[in-house]
Amino acid sequence: MPILKRSKDYLPSSHSSLSEVNASVETNHKSGFFGKLFAFLGPAYLVSVGYMDPGNWATDIAAGSSYGYKLLWVLLMSNLIALLLQSFCARLGIVRGEDLAQASRNTYPKTVNLSLYVLAEVAIAAMDLAEVLGMAIGLQLLFGLPILAGISISVLDTFLILMLMSFGIRKLEAFILSLVLIIGLCFLSEIIFAKPYFPDVAAGLIPSLPDKTALYLAIGIIGATVMPHNLYLHSALVQTRKFSRTVGEIKKAIRYNTIDSAIALNFAFFVNAAILILAASTFYINGMFNIAEIKDAHKLLAPLLGNNLAPILFAVALIASGQSSTITGTLAGQIVMEGYLDLRIQPWLRRLITRMLAVVPSFLVIYYFGEEETGKMLVFSQVLLSLQLGFATIPLIHFVSDKIKMGEFVIPLWQKVLAWISATLIIGLNLRMVLQQIVDFTRTSAHSGYWLMLFIPLLLCFLALLLYIIFMPFISKKKARTESTLTIHPDAPLVLLPEVHPFRKVSVAVDFSLADSKAISLALAQGGHEAEYLIIHIVETAGAHIFGTEIQDKETQFDERKLSLYRKHIENLGFRCQIKIGYGVPKLIIPQAVKEFGSDLLVMGSHGHTGFKDMIFGTTINEVRHKLDIPVLVVR
Repeated sequence: MPILKRSKDYLPSSHSSLSEVNASVETNHKSGFFGKLFAFLGPAYLVSVGYMDPGNWATDIAAGSSYGYKLLWVLLMSNLIALLLQSFCARLGIVRGEDLAQASRNTYPKTVNLSLYVLAEVAIAAMDLAEVLGMAIGLQLLFGLPILAGISISVLDTFLILMLMSFGIRKLEAFILSLVLIIGLCFLSEIIFAKPYFPDVAAGLIPSLPDKTALYLAIGIIGATVMPHNLYLHSALVQTRKFSRTVGEIKKAIRYNTIDSAIALNFAFFVNAAILILAASTFYINGMFNIAEIKDAHKLLAPLLGNNLAPILFAVALIASGQSSTITGTLAGQIVMEGYLDLRIQPWLRRLITRMLAVVPSFLVIYYFGEEETGKMLVFSQVLLSLQLGFATIPLIHFVSDKIKMGEFVIPLWQKVLAWISATLIIGLNLRMVLQQIVDFTRTSAHSGYWLMLFIPLLLCFLALLLYIIFMPFISKKKARTESTLTIHPDAPLVLLPEVHPFRKVSVAVDFSLADSKAISLALAQGGHEAEYLIIHIVETAGAHIFGTEIQDKETQFDERKLSLYRKHIENLGFRCQIKIGYGVPKLIIPQAVKEFGSDLLVMGSHGHTGFKDMIFGTTINEVRHKLDIPVLVVR
């Protein structure tokens, strides 16, 4: 079957990321600079909450209480690195129409992709651990709820996301923005209460690392600021904006999203800096150098600041931070699962799985270590995140540096240099920390030899994977396996069996899976050249359910092009063919289309699952055949 080549209009090449809201925000009809800018503002605010999540609180409080303002420069450096990398994510999503996980799947072999997927899920689980624990701590501080009860409440985020997404991405962005503003206002008040000495604050912007513990905290700050899941998330969220796929409009989209990132991430830097400054001006100057627990910080704020409102604002900001971060973390989990595995299951189940990956570890942490260890686990989760950064940043740099795939939107040389310096810094600091931890472990553990036999091979596997993704693009000429196709689902050649049978009007329901080939072949075999054929496809996105024929998101556009390819191929073989694209629920739309066409046979493909799998993936065939009085041929 012929395929459409990528054109100079930069048409994206893989199925839609976050398909429920993809290209759902119209920007083409907005006029003026500020009108256009407002239409594009939003994705970076969802990303920014990851830069001010409870994991950041733990590392910032620990850094401020232990070293005063001396590690403030690490926050500034991390923010600059984050701005650079998030701009790359926006560029990747806008130009190629792929998120980072999809681009990786279309570039690397399956074994490498599976490894990167596992690492990405570990990173998201570590991030979610911090969010869930942070929100639970906030609920305990404000309302006295047990930690385990607070963790249980976080499961409700799944249903909150589904509700907000049903109203559109702009409603979700507005909700997150309101939480971000609450966090900012709370810490603005805290800084006013704390009255820091700003000349000392400015001195903290001078780089220094007093000892190896400061290095551990610095790496934790980097991991808490430049978070792997945000790279996947941002490259998907920018695709929620609908704009013309021309060179000029793509340049404008990149510019507006860069402004969006600069505003949102600088606000996140203010929040992080405020937390560190609060800890330094409250605990460090009073000789309390080991405040790593969020609960301890909350308890001491009132007596040290002489203000009973301070701990209340602290707890409110913590709840808002945890709530907003868990929502965006769940979306990131969806993007990673769909992008790397190309697995598209029911939205509620997909998000519930992602949420449970955070809730279950949180329960285990509380059960085995007790509530008093949550602060240390929060800091450790951020260090774990930093260890994953190289496996996300390096592919991202390669993707936006590829002249063939990015065309004239490839990043300039100075950005490449800065990006590789940042990646080298991150990886170098991580390697130094890991080696230091190994040395310390061998000195203190009586059974270190047994653990090293397990740990060192694992470390060597990580290094081998890291070296592969660094050097593979430089030495391999193999390009992305699906880059030249326009299909939203896997391609399959149509095997045709043109035998003549008495059916005169035959409908075929397709979903652009591997079952289409057999379904169309058998349909043509039933009717032959004398029959007329109707190829039906139903767009099932959330937007299609809500807006119907008015929806024109990217998945709809892909489906229309793919359906046209099917018709062209069938017509080239001498058959008469029409196409019909519907919107919403297949079991309702397909029978209606079949009746309008006057079909005397319907052919449908089956995925071959029953029972529990029907609940996961959905089922259509039984509902359709009960609504028709013509034969239905089911193809497995």
